[in-house]
Amino acid sequence: MRPEIFSKMDFSHSSLFGYIEDLQELTIIERPVRRSLKTPEEIERLTVDEELSDIERAVYLLSSGQDIQGTSVVANLPVLMRQNPAETLRRVLPKIREVLHVAGVEMQLTAAVSFLTVLQEESVSIHTYSHSFLHIILQNLEHRDAGVSNAWLETLLAVIEALPKETVRHEILNPLVAKAQLSQTLQSRLASCKIMGKVANKFEAHIIKREVLPLVKSLCQDVEYEVRTCMCRQLEHVARGIGTELTKTVVLPELVELARDEGSSVRLAAFETLVNLLDMFDTDDRSQTVLPLVKSFCEKSFKADESILVSLSFHLGKLCNGLYGIFTPEQHLRFLEFYKKLSTLGLQQENGHNDNQLHLQTLEQEKKYISVRKNCAYNFPAMIVFVDPKNFHLELYSIFFCLCHDPEVSVRYTMAISFFEVLDALVGHLPEILELMTNGGENNGSENKNVLPVQKAAARTLCVYLRYNRKQEQRHEVIQKLIEQLGQGKSYWNRLRFLDTCEFIMELFSKSFFCKYFFLPVLELTHDPVANVRMKLCCLLPKVKSTLKIPTDKHLLQQLELCIRKLLCQEKDKDVLTIVKRTVLELDRMEISVDAEQLEKEKQKNEGRSTNINEKMFEKKRRDSKTSSVLAKSLNLSISGSSSGTSADDSFRTHSAGNSGNAAVPSSSRNLFNSADQKNNGNKESQSRKMSIWYIIERVEWDKVKVSAFDM
Repeated sequence: MRPEIFSKMDFSHSSLFGYIEDLQELTIIERPVRRSLKTPEEIERLTVDEELSDIERAVYLLSSGQDIQGTSVVANLPVLMRQNPAETLRRVLPKIREVLHVAGVEMQLTAAVSFLTVLQEESVSIHTYSHSFLHIILQNLEHRDAGVSNAWLETLLAVIEALPKETVRHEILNPLVAKAQLSQTLQSRLASCKIMGKVANKFEAHIIKREVLPLVKSLCQDVEYEVRTCMCRQLEHVARGIGTELTKTVVLPELVELARDEGSSVRLAAFETLVNLLDMFDTDDRSQTVLPLVKSFCEKSFKADESILVSLSFHLGKLCNGLYGIFTPEQHLRFLEFYKKLSTLGLQQENGHNDNQLHLQTLEQEKKYISVRKNCAYNFPAMIVFVDPKNFHLELYSIFFCLCHDPEVSVRYTMAISFFEVLDALVGHLPEILELMTNGGENNGSENKNVLPVQKAAARTLCVYLRYNRKQEQRHEVIQKLIEQLGQGKSYWNRLRFLDTCEFIMELFSKSFFCKYFFLPVLELTHDPVANVRMKLCCLLPKVKSTLKIPTDKHLLQQLELCIRKLLCQEKDKDVLTIVKRTVLELDRMEISVDAEQLEKEKQKNEGRSTNINEKMFEKKRRDSKTSSVLAKSLNLSISGSSSGTSADDSFRTHSAGNSGNAAVPSSSRNLFNSADQKNNGNKESQSRKMSIWYIIERVEWDKVKVSAFDM
């Protein structure tokens, strides 16, 4: 056997080196495993006395433990503060302060998060927090690692919101003057910009004007474009803090200068800040200062970096509506055309040729173009307001169609979820919305995965529209089209989407609404020729049953039980039948909600009917007995008047006796039958309420036995 094995092995030059490389890989894998094993000395150093308290253990680990143990203590700081804040502040926090001077990045990041958590949980008063924690935060703000510095900065910005004004002024604002100077590091000046934006909302306008604005101007003219960009983005917070007058005289001139900056990122920040501050500018400022800057920015945007187009497309809706009152008709049309151009960016050029025919787009470019079109879909509701809903078909319908049929799922999805914001404009275009819900469903599987979320979003949006639309004619039109185009559609995909839509309807509408319009159309799909539709219907049946109320929906419950019986009896697909049986068990365990008020009314009605019948029967019986007694008395008188009866008297007596006997029979028989009918009706109602789905299964099985016996 051995020679045979060796004969199959390949000892060629290439194969031999392949085996050697595999062995080397194995040794590389094993080395970290050996290194990760701890020596007895290391294990001894990591061992802690179990009898120590939590505070003592924390102090011990911070003093003589490993870095990973110290990091664990820092991460557990919020817990210690909740359990024993006094001892934690007295013994643990000073040790953390000492350790952080030489701590690594991981412990620093953990400390920044833990300090913020202590603030958010309000384990101590804000006065105690500022006294114990604030100095540690400020000390580590200048850390050489940018990630650590940013983490401590985020903690500080959150703390500033909670600190008293005087503490912010003395501990943060006063030292900020030195940190914002050009002699300080870039990182320090960037942090100063963000702190400026945060403290601007803490003080009155005159304090900001005197102590903050000089620093703001200095940072807006910094030699580094990163600082100018950062400060420009904080000007919105500064403007909100100082009010409209100072914004017009101080902030707006700075924004105009920054909008003409040589750095593209600075110009972009200035543009976005101008758009966000439009509500603080008066009409003159908008028309004479802001509008020319915006026009110039838009005209140059196609020649600049695509990232500018992404930002511009995101803010375009707010921009158009913010400047709406000052646009001339020509300017209005120009901005609308600009929006249309952005909506198809990356799909075609002005000359109608595909971009791929002109130049090869990079993947990064394509992603930015998709982001631009997605932003256009996001701004579509704002653009409808911009053009006026009555002009929708003329001005925006073509873009509406393009965005709804965009090749990218994210664009179509954004378009779908924005429908509910523009219901009035879209009410005349329900066929297009339904087309968006139904198109593209019968393609290959990978494409369906992309189509489905869009169509579900469109379906839910349409249901929201239906929910809040109070015009009955439009409501009925939507319901009718949903049933006809989806529920009764020729494509099985449409019928599946109908069931999805019904789920949204059950979620958004009352039970009675669903029962009135959609209960029976849903049950009709039990006869669907496609197994997937029947399968989805079966999974939906428990939700469908939960919409019923007894006795109001007794007839619908009977229809549901009939459909289940047909599925059990006629279903031939094994997968569907398995789900049917599982659904039957679930339905059997469900309790049907009872309309107590309606049930009481029916009970009173039935009791009243029964009382009336009994009273009538009693009255008739009383009259019959009275008539019988009168006849008997007259007969006695006749007999006493004549000792021998004639044949006529005998005949009369016999006849009357027969009549008397027969008269009693119908009365008693009617009472018997009436009580029996009532009893049977009561039993039937109680049986229909108590009848288990198992009874249906047994009946179905019995029917199958009879059919098979008949076939034999």
